Amino acid sequence: MSIWHDSMMHAARGRCCSPTSCRSEGEEPALRTRPTPDDPEAWNAYLAEGNAKQARKRVAVDLIIRDQVGRVLVVNPTYKPDWDLPGGMVEANEPPEKAARREVREELGLQLTPGRLLVIEWVPPHGPWDDQLAFILDGGELSVEQSAGLRPHDDELAELAMLAPGDARPLLRPRLHARFDAALAALADGRARYLSDGRPIF
Repeated sequence: MSIWHDSMMHAARGRCCSPTSCRSEGEEPALRTRPTPDDPEAWNAYLAEGNAKQARKRVAVDLIIRDQVGRVLVVNPTYKPDWDLPGGMVEANEPPEKAARREVREELGLQLTPGRLLVIEWVPPHGPWDDQLAFILDGGELSVEQSAGLRPHDDELAELAMLAPGDARPLLRPRLHARFDAALAALADGRARYLSDGRPIF
């Protein structure tokens, strides 16, 4: 059953949605009448309550950024073990592609426009973390000048490297291996992948 029917709600300012829905202490609850879009204030309050009850997903976005000879950019964060792909967490109400642009600008000083989707992976809860949706987008190919000028631009990165994919993979945390492999495959054949906990679904 939809969450919209789990709990009929009050309109804004705490008033009842229907006169029959109000009750005194000790009385059996009456069925509340769902508001209609004809009452925008009550309808928006009704939708807001449903929205508040829905799950919130953590979202991350990384980029596959290459140089002219096919090497892949990897970064070494200061705040966690293992190397990573450039990118980071998406902020509230921020599109993943904008988050990718923001992260590489802040951490690497690069002005990039992410390209096509390569991978989406659902990551289950682990340790203290809730589940997550993880995107990898095509970060394109750097110019000779961009490659030569690469360096960390904030204290979240200790170092970075351009490596052949086979040399980059062992540096990445194991949880990222299947996602990385799927992204490289998507670059090769043009078909985006969806993974669930590292398993290819389609």
